[in-house]
Amino acid sequence: MRLTALKCAIAALAVTLAAPAFANPAPATSTASANCRNTGSFERWLDEFKREAAAKGISAKSIAEASPFMTFDPDVIRRDRGQGVFQQSFLQFSDRMVAGYRMQHGANQIKKHAALFAKVEKQYGVPAPVLTAFWGLESDFGANTGKHNILRAISTLAFDCRRSEFFRMQLFDALRILDRGDLVIGEMNGGDWAGELGAMQFTASDYYNHAVDFDGDGRRDLVKSVPDTLASAANFLSSFGWTRGEPWLQEVRVPANLPWDQADLEIKHPRSQWVAWGVKPAYGTLPGDGLQASLLLPMGRFGPAFLAYPNFKAFLGWNSAMVYSTTVAYFATRLDGAPPVGRGSGTVNVLTPQQMSEVQTLLAKHGYDVGKVDGKLGSLTRAAVKKAQLKTGLPADSYPTVELIDKLRGQTGGAMR
Repeated sequence: MRLTALKCAIAALAVTLAAPAFANPAPATSTASANCRNTGSFERWLDEFKREAAAKGISAKSIAEASPFMTFDPDVIRRDRGQGVFQQSFLQFSDRMVAGYRMQHGANQIKKHAALFAKVEKQYGVPAPVLTAFWGLESDFGANTGKHNILRAISTLAFDCRRSEFFRMQLFDALRILDRGDLVIGEMNGGDWAGELGAMQFTASDYYNHAVDFDGDGRRDLVKSVPDTLASAANFLSSFGWTRGEPWLQEVRVPANLPWDQADLEIKHPRSQWVAWGVKPAYGTLPGDGLQASLLLPMGRFGPAFLAYPNFKAFLGWNSAMVYSTTVAYFATRLDGAPPVGRGSGTVNVLTPQQMSEVQTLLAKHGYDVGKVDGKLGSLTRAAVKKAQLKTGLPADSYPTVELIDKLRGQTGGAMR
C-alpha cells in the first residue's frame, strides 16, 4: 500500500514528503534508531528467526520455500533510511496524482466492474469511488504491483536495527500467507525494497489480517483477483470504522474571518456550526444539520479547504501521511462527480525543506515538540505551528509560513513557551 507506481513517480521528482509510506506506514522511529548500526551475523539471525517461525506453527514447507529469498540486501537498508516522500504541497501532489488518465481509467473501471462494486458495497458499505481511488493511486489499477520478491526486503528490514520488531512481524505474516495457500512463492512480488504486496500494496500483516476470498476460489489473492482485491480493500477500510452511506470529504469555501484555530482534524463541529460561521459548499449543498465535520486546510487558510467527515479517519488509517490521505480522498470525490479542486483564496508560498527545518528548529528552541527536525510537515510539526501561531497572534491555521519564521526569529530564549 505504499509505493510501487507512486514511488517511482515521486522518486523521479526527488522530493521529500511527510511520511515514509503510502499505506498504514511502519511506526515512526527516533533519531537514535534511524542512525543505529547493525552488528552480528545475518545468517545467525535468520537461523534463529526460522526456529521461532517453526515454533509459532509455520510449516517447514513454507520456511523451506521462502529460504532462498530470505537474503540480506544492503541496498534495501540504504534506500529505506534515505527515503524521502511527501514534502510536496497538496496541490502539487494531487495535480500530479489525480491526472486525466487516472480519472478516465478510474471511471472505466467503475463501469466495467459495476456489479462487483455493488456487491462489495452491499457487504462492507464502502462505495466504488473510494475503492477505485486507492486502487488507482496504489498500483494504477493493478498495472504496477512490483516485480521483486518481497521476502528479501522484509528479511533485510527485519534484521535491520531501525524497525526490526515491526518488520519481524511482517516476515512472520508473509510466511503465514504462504502457509495458508493464498499465494505461491512466485507470486510474492511487490516493490523492490518496501515489501508491499498486491494491487492495493498491502503490508504482509495487513494482507494476512484483512484479505478476503471474495471470488470463492479458496484463496485470498490480491495479486490477480480483482474481486479479492476490491473486497479486501473495503474490509480494511471498514476496520477503521467506515460508516455506510456517509460522505468522507467535501470541498468548501471559507470566510476571511473564520476562527482559524478551529481548523483542526481533532476539532469537530456539526455542519450547522460551520454554516453559521460562513462556510459554504464549493459545489452541491452543505446542509446545516448535525453531522460532525472537521475543517481541513492542507495548505493553510489561503489554500483549498475541505470539510472532513468521520469517514476520513479511514483514509488516515490506511495511510497517516496527510498529503496522501487528502489526495486519495479528493480523488474519490472526483470519481463520485465532484469538480476539480479550487486553488484557494490567495497565494500560498510552500516552504522549502530547508525553511521547514528552520521552522522546526526554532519551534524546538522555544519548547514545542516537533519530533525529529527533518524538514517534513508532519502532524507534530503542524500542532506545534498552531501553538506558535496562537502565541504570536497569527491566524492559527497550522500551516507554517515565512511570516511565522520571522516571528520566531524575533523571539528570545523561552519567551514563547
